[in-house]
Order: sequence, then C-alpha cells, then structure tokens
Amino acid sequence: MKIVHQWRHAASALAALALIVLAGCASKEAVNPADELSFNDAVDRAADNLFEQAQPKSILDTVQEKVGAKVAKRTLMIDPMVDGGSGQQTEATKQMEQRLTERIGAKYPRFQVVPFDSNNVGQAESVLNGTMTRALGAKGSYYRIDLSLTELKSGNITAHGTARAQEAGISTNPTPYYRDSPIVVKDGAVDGYVRTASMEAGRHADPAYLGQLGATSRVNEATSAYDQEQYQKSLELYKSASTLPGGDQLRVLTGIYMTNWKLGHTAEAEQAFGKVVALGLASNNLGVKFLFNPGTTDFWSDPKLSGPYALWLRQIAQQAAAAKVCMAVIGHTSKTGTDPLNDRLSQSRAAYIKARLEADVPELASRTKAQGMGSRQTIVGTGTDDARDALDRRVEFKISSCR
Repeated sequence: MKIVHQWRHAASALAALALIVLAGCASKEAVNPADELSFNDAVDRAADNLFEQAQPKSILDTVQEKVGAKVAKRTLMIDPMVDGGSGQQTEATKQMEQRLTERIGAKYPRFQVVPFDSNNVGQAESVLNGTMTRALGAKGSYYRIDLSLTELKSGNITAHGTARAQEAGISTNPTPYYRDSPIVVKDGAVDGYVRTASMEAGRHADPAYLGQLGATSRVNEATSAYDQEQYQKSLELYKSASTLPGGDQLRVLTGIYMTNWKLGHTAEAEQAFGKVVALGLASNNLGVKFLFNPGTTDFWSDPKLSGPYALWLRQIAQQAAAAKVCMAVIGHTSKTGTDPLNDRLSQSRAAYIKARLEADVPELASRTKAQGMGSRQTIVGTGTDDARDALDRRVEFKISSCR
C-alpha cells in the first residue's frame, strides 16, 4: 500500500507540473517574424523556431526535462556560419555560432553539439547551417538570419528557423582567413551552403553541399588553424583537403596560397595562386581584391597589402594566355561617393589592370576589355571603405566572347 501511495503521489506531482508547463506554454505571446530584434535576440528567436520544429515535445518530454530526468541525446555539428552575401565568416557569424551553441545547451538538452571535423562527419546525426544576409526593409537595412537542420542519413531538411536582426551594433569584420584572402571565395561549395541554410523543412539539402561535407570539414580545421596563425598546420590540412572528393574548391587553393605566402615559400605561393586563377577562370568566377589608394589608380601604398600584386597580375596574365580566353576586366567600387565618380573611377582602375596584364603578356591586348561597374554590384554594401567591405572594391575577370 505504501508503494501504491508513493506512486500516486509522484503521478499527482507530475500531473501538476504538466499543468504548470502547459499554462506556461499557453501564455506565450505570438511573435511577428518581421520584427527586427537585437542581434542576440534574433539568433535566439531563429533557434527557438528551428528547435521547436526539430524537437516536438510531448507533455512527458517536458516534465522529464523539468525534473532533470536523463534524456537521449541527438548529435549535431554546426558547419561554421557565413555572411549570405559575401560567403565570408565574420565576427558576427562567429558570435552567432557561439550564441546558438549556448542556446542549445541551455534550452534543448536532447541535442548535443559536437565539433565540425572529419571525425564527426560520418557519425553525427545532423548538421546545422546558418547565414546572416543584409537586406533592405521599409525601415532601412537589417540582417535576415536563416538556420536549417539537415538529417545526414536522408539528406532532408528537418527544420528551418528565421528572424530579423537590427543592423546596429553588428560587426561584419571578416575573420583572418577571409580578411587575407586575395579573392572572393564564394564558389559553388559556398553557394550550396547558403542555399541549404535558406531551405524550408521537408526539402532535400543542396546535393553539392552534402557531397562535399568531408572536404568541407577538413577546410574548417585548416581555416581554424590559419586564424590561430598555425600556418604550417593549416597548409598541411589544406593540402589534405585538396585530395578529398569535393576538395577542388577556391577556399582550398586559396588557403594553400596564403599559408605558403605566410611561411615565405614564394615559389610555392605563386604556383598555388596560378591554380586559384585557373580554377576561377574555368568556372568564370574570379574576383580579385586589388586595393587602391582612395580616389586613384595607384595600388595601396602599404607593401604588406600590395606586395604580392605583381605576382597576382603575372599569374592572371599567364593563366588567361594559357587558356586562350577573352576576358572582361571589370572594376568595382564601394558605395562611397557619387555614381558618376564611382563609374569613372572603376573604369580607370579596370583600364589600369588591363594595361598591367598586357605588359606581362602583350597578346592579351586584343583579348581583354576594361569595364567600370561603379557601385552597382556591391557584395557587402555597407560603404565603410575598410576591411569590412573590401570585396566591393574588387576587380573581376569574366570570360567574354572573342568576336
């Protein structure tokens, strides 16, 4: 009888707790997904939206969590989050990852975050993608946050969450690898990631993205080592990634170039940059970050930045000649300044790059044309004229008709 009495007492307590939980759930106010929140609140909202889909809970589940009962863990990896426009990792995307990891640990005990590395790619149950993309709304600019959870066994998106973050206070400074990268590394692998992050639940994740997860996890390890200035380790990891299926990525070849340059291996760096250019031309996706002194066609005065430009130009010229292609050399500017000024400046800078290429390989004179795009095709769009929007001041090389 005593055991029965204790069981009834426990059952009553659980029932009472369940009523309290239900009352708490019922009292939640409806939220408008179009509300623009502080950055941390927006990440929390997107995370809650996603995990409430991924982890539908019965009353018993909730009660078990409240009383501290042991629950089964589902393992997930967080593939480093990126800016949806540029494909870069930034201080804000790193903050987003950290906030999300903390949110999962504090509120969603059924999930266990494991490192995104080659050891876990074949073992984790799910992978989480996330982007923050600058957009223009009725009240001005904001960042749209997208999160998606993909079940690795099936490749299906099991949940998607989104929210809007106020632009104020967000640091879009790129992390060291992306700050130092000589090119725009938003290639097919990165595009697949961005597409997957924005997909609704029930769809199949981008096949190109899923097919390169092994290589991408190694790229993540290499990039982390680069950011920590462990250049020899980073170089070895990038070389390893290049041998894996899906390892023929701009991020990989660029990493091999940058680590060799940092280590003082000039010949190896030039060879690696030649491969970057060849892949960029083959995919018609080569945007190079030549920085100029403000308002001029003179390269940036600091040799720490402009020192390798001669190497870059030499390889662009040689690879274009070897591929026997015709190219449009397209100059871009940030949003600072008037449109007419930006048009003239971007045209002049494109013409200067064209002349430098012809000086290396004269036959390119008849196979290249200069074009100024002004600020009509910005990638970042903040108009800060510093490291944050360096991609907006790029020079692109696009394959064109030879007629």
